[in-house]
Amino acid sequence: MSHYSAWSLLRNALSGHKNWDRAWRDPEPKKTYDVIIVGGGGHGLATAYYLAKNHGIKNIAVLEKGYIGSGNAGRNTTIVRSNYMMQDNTAFYEHSMSLWRGMSQDLNYNVMFSPRGYLYVTVSPSAQDAQIRRANIMRLNGIRAEILTREDVMKEAPYLDFSDKARFPIYGAMLQPDAGTARHDAVVWGYARAANALGVDIIQNCEVLDYQWSGERITGVKTTRGDISAGKVGIAVAGHTSLLAQKAGLELPIESHVLQAYVSESIKPVVNHVVVWSASYFYFSQSDKGGLVFGGHIDRYNSYAQRGNLANVSEVTQALVSAMPSAARLRVLRHWGGIMDMTPDGSPIITKTPVDGLYLNGGWCYGGFKATPASGWCFAHTIANDSPHPFNAGFTMDRFAQGRYIDESGAGPYNHLQ
Repeated sequence: MSHYSAWSLLRNALSGHKNWDRAWRDPEPKKTYDVIIVGGGGHGLATAYYLAKNHGIKNIAVLEKGYIGSGNAGRNTTIVRSNYMMQDNTAFYEHSMSLWRGMSQDLNYNVMFSPRGYLYVTVSPSAQDAQIRRANIMRLNGIRAEILTREDVMKEAPYLDFSDKARFPIYGAMLQPDAGTARHDAVVWGYARAANALGVDIIQNCEVLDYQWSGERITGVKTTRGDISAGKVGIAVAGHTSLLAQKAGLELPIESHVLQAYVSESIKPVVNHVVVWSASYFYFSQSDKGGLVFGGHIDRYNSYAQRGNLANVSEVTQALVSAMPSAARLRVLRHWGGIMDMTPDGSPIITKTPVDGLYLNGGWCYGGFKATPASGWCFAHTIANDSPHPFNAGFTMDRFAQGRYIDESGAGPYNHLQ
């Protein structure tokens, strides 16, 4: 880690920021590595970091076709939570929460983790009953959860619509007080910097075009910067998972959809939690800059486009105004789209594939950002040991053929049903 004096800080600032040390190296790719991780987002970088830190494997390359954080890592709403019910998800996401709590110290980089609380507001008796059940299961698994009455919600979030004319009357809420948000780009930069310090090569502008084979085993990749050999290849490419899997002869039960998100102009601090509005699949929070960060459901059609459309703008802004009428006069500053790879049950895949030498991390649906540390931690364990950790043992590919879905309404792809 570099330490700067007051003079060097001033000199670098006045030079147009030309003299700062690089946060991570920009190496030319070597001919061979022990492990190649395809995808330079949060999951890929976390995998490389934990491979080096936990398993002592440091001859690693992370290959990113664009720049670090150019995919879903920089295109999300930064929510961190573990309000799940089924055991596979509960154990995994609570492990992720434990890693979030110590991440800034572990990486020696401030990822701005803010456990401001996750407030799931209910607008029907059935939704309130469902959240009571969820809270009880969370408690049984050692996860803090509180059930709030309508009066409690009025104290926690007085800006919501409690009027007699409210389109969706508020019945109560479930609060996970330890959940919250983190700074998405800081997470990516922190993992990149820490992995680099352990010897990992982070290679940007390096698109994987195909695989190298020796018989039926994958032995490397063909890229826009030449062929690179490796003992093992891991895929962590978010919405493009099915495309790279197809090149290896794998047909995955995954569809890619756009998930859009928005930021409003800045206002004074008013929204203290991450708020979920159960009238539709809608959620919002307030950033440190003062803007409201909000989003809704995926687009209903398949797409690889990282852009939005007016139909979603209309749906999501209507939900915001319905929940928080005072937001009606706010201007939307920008909005964007990330590519979600959606599985049939809304849960991910972290596994060694049937193709020798190839490992898969994908199918994150809405859960990708919050899963970043546990995803990398478990994927690293799987690659290093050729077997899963108990936290990801259920996230196999063959569960779909076996009918063993890890499916829970309200946490997977069907949150809008409750």
